[in-house]
Parts: sequence; structure tokens; C-alpha cells
Amino acid sequence: MLSSLAQVNLDHPWFFSALAFLLGAIVGSFLNVCIYRMPANQSIVTPGSHCACGKPIAWHDNLPVLSWLILRGKARCCGRPYSVRYAFVELLTAALFLACWLLFPPPKAACGWVLVSALIAATFIDLDHFIIPDTFTVGLGVAGVMLATAVPALHGHAGELPFIANMRSALDALKGLLIGSGFVLWIALIAEALLKKEAMGFGDVKFVGAIGAFTGWQGAVFAVFGGAIVGLVWISLAMAVQKLSGKKVSVAPRSETAEGEPVDLGFGVHVPFGPMLAVAGLAHFLWFHTWMADYFTHNFVPLR
Repeated sequence: MLSSLAQVNLDHPWFFSALAFLLGAIVGSFLNVCIYRMPANQSIVTPGSHCACGKPIAWHDNLPVLSWLILRGKARCCGRPYSVRYAFVELLTAALFLACWLLFPPPKAACGWVLVSALIAATFIDLDHFIIPDTFTVGLGVAGVMLATAVPALHGHAGELPFIANMRSALDALKGLLIGSGFVLWIALIAEALLKKEAMGFGDVKFVGAIGAFTGWQGAVFAVFGGAIVGLVWISLAMAVQKLSGKKVSVAPRSETAEGEPVDLGFGVHVPFGPMLAVAGLAHFLWFHTWMADYFTHNFVPLR
């Protein structure tokens, strides 16, 4: 079986990459359902996909990315426009699934698909509702530890003695989970004491721990500081565009007062931090993990 798959990959090197992209697009379509329904405590299984007018969406009008392009962003049944974000989520998921496949061996790529899916869903839910469901924090953290135990390559222990590799990988995931969440919890508590108000939601604390389960403690630390940089750049650009255009920018992160009232972007208002953590955590997982490991190895005593 494995030799046959290897032969297919040798004869058609594009085949499995295309398959990874297609799988990502399909998963992205399902993530759109999760993003819409989970915050409303609705089932993500039933009923099937349906239009805002209540009519079911036919399978041929529910093809990832293609349907939005063919229908030009309007429902076939009633002509209502629907957001380009649906196609964007599908295309983004497909691209990141492909990136995982091209960058990692298959077992680690599959673990990456789990992380990518959770980060995308959590990002858009947090942008819309200022919450990250426990499925994408506690659930993702548990999944990270379980996958690390089953797939030692997730934390770089491929090729070691089987049982030892599994245990070392699981230990790295647990360290990432505990150190990541603990580190952010202390930052949140200190910031709250200094500012006399909540500076970070507990969902963000759990979210960093979940990212750490997949990326190790270095990845959790990178997600916090990298997320702060991403947020600063993102919000600064959005504020600049907002000021120049004289109106609120639709692509900017949603913001609100401490009392939960919507407000234009500005310093001192609440913005969702989860998306920024997700971007930084994913960047570490895909590209910066080797650099960060080398940095900590040469500048600090390794945590072993």
C-alpha cells in the first residue's frame, strides 16, 4: 500500500498537494458552519446548510470557493448576497493545509491540519463575538497532547526509540500547555493590577496553552510576544486608514468599551487578542520553530 502511494507521488508529484488543498477547502466549508453556529449554541450537524431565507442549499451550490464565484456572492434561491468571507475562509484553510503538506512529513502535516482548523475557527469567532469556545482552547490543548503522544514528529522526536520518543513528545506538549497558559495568566494578572481593569480574557490564557501543546513552550512564548506585535501593526494600520477615510474600516478588528458597547478603534478600547495569538502561533508552527529553538538553545538554559 505504502509503496503504491510512493509510486503515485513519484509519477504525479502534484497529486497529494492538490488533495491536501481540496481537503482544506472542504474543511474550510465546515469551519464556516462552526463559526456561524457554535456561538449561537446551534448544532453543527443538523440541519444541513441553508440560506438565510430558510431554504436548503443544494450540494452543487455549496462547493467550496467555486459556488461563491459561480453565483457571484448571491444565493440562487432568493438572490440575497452573502459575505465573501465564506469563500475567504475556505481558500485560507485550503492554502494553509497545502502549506502544512509541503513543509512537513505527512504525520506532522496531519497534526498541523488540526491546529490550522482550530485557529481559523477561533479567530473568526473571536472577531465576531469576543469569545473563544472551549472546544478551541481546552479541546485543542487535549488534542495537542494526544497527538504529540501518538506522533513524536510533532515535537521533533521522529527517529528516536519508539516509547521514549512518544513520552518525550508528550512531555513537550504538556510543558507547552502549562507554561504557555501560566505565562499568559501572570501577564494578565499583573496587567489587571496595574490598569485596575481586566486586560486579557481567560479564553486567551487557555488559547495560548493550547497553541503551546502543538508548538512547545517556545511557540507559546512566541505567540504572546508575536501576537502583541501583530496586534500593534494591525490596529495601527486600521486606525490610520480609519482616520484618513473618515469612517470605520470593515476589515479592522472589532472593538468595544469596557462595558461591551461597540466603539471605533483607539487606544484603551477592547479588541479581540485571539486572532493575533493565532497568527503568531501559526507562524511559529509553520516557519519560525527552527529559529526559535536555536535562539533559546544558544541564549538560555534549555527547559528539559
